Amino acid sequence: MTGNFAGVVRARGSALRAMAPAQSPNRMEEKTMFSHIMVGADDIAAAKKFYDAALGAIGVPEGKIDAKGRVFYRTSTGAFGVSKPIDGKPACHANGGTIGFACDTPDKAKAFHDAGVANGGTSIEDAPGWREGAAGKVYLAYVRDPWGNKLCALHRG
Repeated sequence: MTGNFAGVVRARGSALRAMAPAQSPNRMEEKTMFSHIMVGADDIAAAKKFYDAALGAIGVPEGKIDAKGRVFYRTSTGAFGVSKPIDGKPACHANGGTIGFACDTPDKAKAFHDAGVANGGTSIEDAPGWREGAAGKVYLAYVRDPWGNKLCALHRG
């Protein structure tokens, strides 16, 4: 499978990771934390177009619509899904939430951003580019999907 997708939720720029002790107490082994991440959208066809383009830019295969009308993007590291809210209310974004997609190059992070903007998304935060911080050097590209969900394509330098 091409590309590098990880359903990793970002909170205030810090990656939330499950870490379990390895053989030595001084070494940590990274474990998968999330089985899936789901966001709401009122128009699944428009959401599929947006996410097929944005996620396709980082190598994630085209989403598949299931029998319930939801679209799923599946990789060996997890699944990302889009669904009409089951409570029947309009879809809305999580205030303060960010969904981060791992990219294996800065070019893929930029391509994710640009494909998202070209397909109904909105560029937010600073322009895509390198940042230095407590987590080290990272390339970040932020975009909101058409329903207001905050997305980040991230490459660790």
